[in-house]
Amino acid sequence: MSWLAGLYRNTILSYPKIILALVFLIVGLTLAIGAPRFELDASAESLVLENDQDLANYRMVAERFGSSEFLIVTFEPEWPLFSESSLTLLEALRDELLKVEGIESINSMLDVPLLENPPVPVSELLDNIKTLESPQADIGLAKKELSESPLYKEMLLNLDANITAMQLNLPYDEKHRALTKSRKNLWDKRDEQGLSAKEKQSLALLNQQIEDLNAKNAEKLHQTIVEIRGILENYESKAEIYLGGVPMIADDMITFVENDMYTFGLGVFLFLIITLLIIFRRARWVVIALSACTFTLMTMIGLLGIFEWQVTVISSNFASLLLIMTMSMCIHLIVRYREAHALEPDKSQKELVKTAVDHMFKPCLYMALTTMVAFNSLIFSGIRPVIDFGWMMATGVFMALIIVFILFPVLALLVGKQKEAANVKTHSPITDLFAWVTLQHGKKLIGFNIVLAVLAVLGISKLQVENSFIDYFHEDTEIHQGMIVVDKYLGGTTPMDVIIDFSPANDDSDKKVSSNNASSDSIEEFDDFASDFESDGFGDDFNDGFGASDEDETKYWFTLSKMEQIEAVHRYLDKQPEIGKVTSLATMIDVAESINEAPLGSVELALLYSVIPDEFKALVIDPYASPDHDQARINMRILDSQPDLKRDELLKRIHTGLQEELGLSEDEYMVSGMMVLYNNMLQSLFKSQILTLGAVFVGIMLMFMFLFQSWKLAVIAIVPNLLSAATVLGVMGWAGMPLDMMTITIAAIAIGIAVDDTIHYIHRFKEEFVEHRNYEEAIRRCHASIGKAVYYTSITVIVGFSILALSNFIPTIYFGLLTGLAMLIALVLVLTLLPRMILMFKPLGEEKE
Repeated sequence: MSWLAGLYRNTILSYPKIILALVFLIVGLTLAIGAPRFELDASAESLVLENDQDLANYRMVAERFGSSEFLIVTFEPEWPLFSESSLTLLEALRDELLKVEGIESINSMLDVPLLENPPVPVSELLDNIKTLESPQADIGLAKKELSESPLYKEMLLNLDANITAMQLNLPYDEKHRALTKSRKNLWDKRDEQGLSAKEKQSLALLNQQIEDLNAKNAEKLHQTIVEIRGILENYESKAEIYLGGVPMIADDMITFVENDMYTFGLGVFLFLIITLLIIFRRARWVVIALSACTFTLMTMIGLLGIFEWQVTVISSNFASLLLIMTMSMCIHLIVRYREAHALEPDKSQKELVKTAVDHMFKPCLYMALTTMVAFNSLIFSGIRPVIDFGWMMATGVFMALIIVFILFPVLALLVGKQKEAANVKTHSPITDLFAWVTLQHGKKLIGFNIVLAVLAVLGISKLQVENSFIDYFHEDTEIHQGMIVVDKYLGGTTPMDVIIDFSPANDDSDKKVSSNNASSDSIEEFDDFASDFESDGFGDDFNDGFGASDEDETKYWFTLSKMEQIEAVHRYLDKQPEIGKVTSLATMIDVAESINEAPLGSVELALLYSVIPDEFKALVIDPYASPDHDQARINMRILDSQPDLKRDELLKRIHTGLQEELGLSEDEYMVSGMMVLYNNMLQSLFKSQILTLGAVFVGIMLMFMFLFQSWKLAVIAIVPNLLSAATVLGVMGWAGMPLDMMTITIAAIAIGIAVDDTIHYIHRFKEEFVEHRNYEEAIRRCHASIGKAVYYTSITVIVGFSILALSNFIPTIYFGLLTGLAMLIALVLVLTLLPRMILMFKPLGEEKE
């Protein structure tokens, strides 16, 4: 290592201008190459597990029953909903939205089938189905049906609230489905028998193609949403309109994050400048510190683009965290330089800079390595964006170490030796207070920390692992208000499905009849009915409705036993308080039985299927039945605005109810939807992060043992780190803050911050103790030196990040508050509990008499 130190002194400290030019060149090239490829991943798939079987199920459901990706436009006119003015305005809005390129189709009250206009027997439905736009439609009857029919009530419209909704269906991406299928096949083969070199290349190519397509689709969706909002603005003077839907929520989250990164990034920088000026009272230190931070961020942006690490909602805070780490190193160097300047004012600038660098490189290196261990724990999450976040932070901390220890000495040498502020030699009253508490009130301090630990554990027991999108936005934002309207009046926001499998492999003759095993008696009964129907003079109409009745056996799939089972599942789901509107074939059967004024048998069910025109089947039959695959779908909407909604608990209750109450086995049904995928991601992240914290701390303690060469000192050092992370999580539990995709990484952040302060303090303590061989004297000197650096770093970050409280995006506010809290807790524990434990256990040996 001595040759490396000699090389450093002979280059960095000897040729500062040349080194600065090289830094500019390297950072500039990195930024030029990588920045154009740097991007935020706004796709919903960035928030799910890559190899989740439920993701494969979700895609299969979309393929067989139609995509569940849609946007919702709520429309509340200033006139009565069925007045001519309202209908004309709604028609104009629908027609304009249909012209948007990213919208495949629109379902609205104007074009859904009216089955009771007027009511007729099922056999006469074919010639009687109308829409609200049909010239022969009776507005009064249409109003009654649309507001009372289970097909449309509290989903398509709510007459009491004078509000209706349009469902804007997004196109199904066949190319994406084909690519993900091919990748899934390669994944399966890799897990079972391994891949050849050629197959590994194919998998890498597929991954890249899917990433590119996700980015392209996300940008298309964003532009579609922007265009839709532009159209809606033109109608807001005559109606109250909101845009909603899961795709919009995901897009808006990225938009909020982007805005916060730019808007509050500048604000944080301004706050940091002001705070650093107040602390150091010299502009050069502000310039040096912020230059190091800026160059580090620029380098990382370039590297992220080069390595194609996409920033997602989860990893969007990487820049802020990197800023903290870089700022900490800079402040420690500045404080050490100012201390050397005060003690030996006659030394040259080069000697002062060398002294600061020599003293601070080892603790900063230790801090970087240990912090990288903490963030590398994220690599085991199994979630690609979280894995990338772990690599981002590990790489970022390493780059910060290199850049700070190049830029600080270079810039300090170039600005030259100058007079320091008068506050360099004075003690900090805050760190002096911490020293006094540590030395004079040891028992009370230990007692307080024991109470704090108990409260932290109790708080952690109250933690909830929950992901509530509505809670991400302030109540006065459009997205929050729109979700409230949809939940309150129109059946719920987030779609979810239960798929029942009637395939022969799962067939139970006592419960269901598969399409391939429909009884010949049923078919003969239907054929007899058809013959009688024709002989009564309705042959032409009948044949028109049935088409190739001898060739198409799809109608025979709709048997009474299947409908009974679908209805049982439907009714069970409808009873759950967290679920809003439930729709399935049972909904259509309810309407048909109301029209028929009698229960439907297998014959009537087949007839019903046959007499509905294809364009209306696409609305009321096809989304809920897949005869080719012997499956039925029950769709439900989740009421996301319920304050006590527990998604994981709801999913477990649904599984339990379907199996224990309805007698379905696990292979006879599946639960699918984005809520399932998000919940799987969150539960996986919780298990990989929170439940593996013990292993992370063991790894950090082993690092401490290696760094400090003392197991006793390593055990002492781990205590404030454990208590710091536990306290932050405990405060979240007591405050009711859920662990979700935006806050669950706070444990790794708290550990990283506490590790930084701990290493710097212990490293300086060892130096002071070697010189004085007195524990109390070493504590006083540490608080007057390194304690000031820890205090300055904490105050700078706390003040700088306080501006995040002004964000409209709640996770950004939480991040600012929790980061500030982590800094404060680490500051207090490192300057009180840590020295008190060192004083109690004397890990460095006996004092000098």
